[in-house]
This record gives sequence, structure tokens and C-alpha cells, in this order.
Amino acid sequence: MASPLPHRPTARALWLGVLGTLVASGLALAAWAQIAGERGIAPVAASRDIRVSGILVDEKGDSPQEAREAGWQEAARLAWAKINGPKLSDGQLAAMVSAIVIEHEQLGPRRYIARLGVVFDRGRASGYLGGEGQVARSAPLLLIPVTVSAGTGTVFERRNPWQRAWAEYQTGASRIDYVRPSGANGDSILITYGQTGRRSRLWWRNVLDQFGASDVLIAIARLDHAYPGGPVTGRFTARYGPDNSWLGEFSLRAPSSEQLPQMLAQAVERFDALYTQALDAGRLRPDPTLDLAVPVLPPEVQALIEQGRAIAAREEAARAGAGGGPAATPQAGETPTPGATENPAALITVSVQFATPDAAAVDAALAGVRGAAGVRGAATSSLALGGTSVMRVTFAGTAGELAAALRARGFTVREAGEGLSISR
Repeated sequence: MASPLPHRPTARALWLGVLGTLVASGLALAAWAQIAGERGIAPVAASRDIRVSGILVDEKGDSPQEAREAGWQEAARLAWAKINGPKLSDGQLAAMVSAIVIEHEQLGPRRYIARLGVVFDRGRASGYLGGEGQVARSAPLLLIPVTVSAGTGTVFERRNPWQRAWAEYQTGASRIDYVRPSGANGDSILITYGQTGRRSRLWWRNVLDQFGASDVLIAIARLDHAYPGGPVTGRFTARYGPDNSWLGEFSLRAPSSEQLPQMLAQAVERFDALYTQALDAGRLRPDPTLDLAVPVLPPEVQALIEQGRAIAAREEAARAGAGGGPAATPQAGETPTPGATENPAALITVSVQFATPDAAAVDAALAGVRGAAGVRGAATSSLALGGTSVMRVTFAGTAGELAAALRARGFTVREAGEGLSISR
């Protein structure tokens, strides 16, 4: 009997296989493109030194170097006067200056014109300016710098002047504890303009946990260019929290695109002033609903819970009275009646895998699991949108009883080693 011919794939099957490979490769390249490239701008290290920016000088000298030295010396005098320092000699000022920041300069054969920043060492300057009192600082707050230009909102998708202005801002002297992402690696996917419009506390809590922050600040810069290279009008809005609450707004104008960085640097200082005022007014308290370990219930819901507990207590008292009083305590040597007392079930923690195509699926899965009988708590331990996430479930009972409780909630449950996998 002749042996059967080996199966050969048809041309259509081959083309489908090639097409599938190309599609998978394209998706992988698209995902890589979302985080690849020059995106990150690392923020400068926070310092407590005193920085005075925007000092204009126009000095002359016998040589370019002498003119520059005269300009820097004059900048130190002007900066010291700007912060209301007492009159000191040039030698004393030079001993306190830790850095000169060149914001813009023009150097001629005998003339030096510049806009400079002067940084004074706080340890040396505080003796003349007076010591700092104990002032309240904010909790760690995640900063999201949003640029809206030509109708498009961006954060870290590409490098931009607004992100750079915040990265270069010296936050050490501020009372706001800014948490400034660099925008590199996965920051451009995790923090987007769309994220500022989300209200899900679970989603926000997972984002904030990535950066060790307690709440979020949203700094929006709407930039309108009159024409390429021409004047730029900036409308700036300070917002706060997962509900995108309004804190304040203002407008600035740069005469040309070349002066845009200076306008944005000034805007950052204005934002810091707005956030500091909100801190003093008590408006920058971290949102308690972001603390998933301590859920905050509305007063009306809490009242219903208390009412239910009171009714249950009255019913228990009525049953005890109908039974002739409290249950007798077994005497020594007596065997307790089975079922007369119940030991509380031991709490266990089980890892549960579940599909999360989007943020809504995360909320729905957590709500469903938390509603199962015996579940004491559930929180995500690994979040992967578009893939499979993991939650840790605290349950009073055994893993088998947890699986049965989840099936009663409409889940399809599969055992996966020491954990479970659920789906709808």
C-alpha cells in the first residue's frame, strides 16, 4: 500500500503566515517606537542654594575678559540687592557666589552685554539674610508638564521647551516637593495628556506608585505662535489632583521664538508661586481617595452601614433573648456541642491573574472580586494594560473556597499553580 503524500501548505496558507509575521513585527516596532528616540530630559539636581535669575548687565573693559569679569561682578551686586541683602564689599559677595549662570550674552572687543543668573551659597548667605524658619513642605507631588500647541497636547512624546523649562528649574528652595519624571523609557507611555482626564483612582494610584508620589500637579502651557519665528503667546493653567481641579492661570508673551525659553522659565516660577499659595491655603492636601489601603466612603453610605449594623445587633439580641439567655459556657471535662462555636477562618493571600485590555477592565475585575463572599481585600500587584495583570486577594478560607466564591460571581476560574486565573 502506497504511503500517503506529505501535507504541503497551500499558497494561501503561506501568504497568511507571512502576513501574520509582518503584522506582528509591525506591532512590535510600533510599541518600540513609542519609547525609543530622544525623549528624556533629566531634571537638574535639587539644591537649596539661592538663585537669582534675569540680571541684566552692560559693562566695558580694556579686553573682552575684563569686560566679562566686570559684568559678573556687577551681576553679583545687583542680584544681592534684588534679594534685599545688606551692603557688602565685592570680596564678601565673591565669597558667597557659588555659580554664575549665563542665560544670554554678547561679547565684544571691549563690551559685555548679558542676562545672567547668580547662585549664592545658602550656608554663607543665610548669616546676612537671616536664618530660615521651619516652614511646611508639601507631600511628594508628581508634575505633569503639558504643552498644547496647534490643537495637540503632548507631555513626553517628544522633547519640548516646556518640559525642558521644568527640568532646568531649581526646585531646592521651593516648598513644593516636585517629582519630575525625565520622560525617558516608558514615561512617555505611562504619562500622557489623556491621563490628566482620567478619574479612576486605581489607575492614578498605579501611576503615582511608579514615581513614589502622593498626588499630581498638572502644569498646562498653551502656546500660540503668530507666525514662524514671531511672537509667542502663552496661556498657562495650574491644575491639581486626579479630578483636574483648577488652581489658577495667567498669560505671558514672548516677542519672538528665540525668547520663548525665557518666557517659559518665568512661567515656571509663576507656577511655583501658585502652588505655594495653594499649599498655604490647604488645597494641596493629598486626595484621601487615592489611598487604596484606607477606602473613604461617602457619609450617606457610612450611615447606611452603621444602620445595618445596628439592626443586626438588635436581631442578635432578640434571638439571644428568645433562647433563654446567653449560651452556657461548657464546664471542664465537657465536650462542646459541634457547631455551637465557630472559629474564624484563617486569612490567606492568593495571586489572581486576569486579562486587562484597558483601564475599565481593571476596575471591573477588581470590583467583581471584591464583591465575592469571604474576600477581605483585592489590589493589583502587577498592571499590564493590553495583557495579563495580577491582583493579590485576601480571603477568609481556602483557595478552593475562593475559586467557588468567584465562580458564584460569574467568573470562569482556572487553577494556575498556587494561584488562580479568572476571566468572564
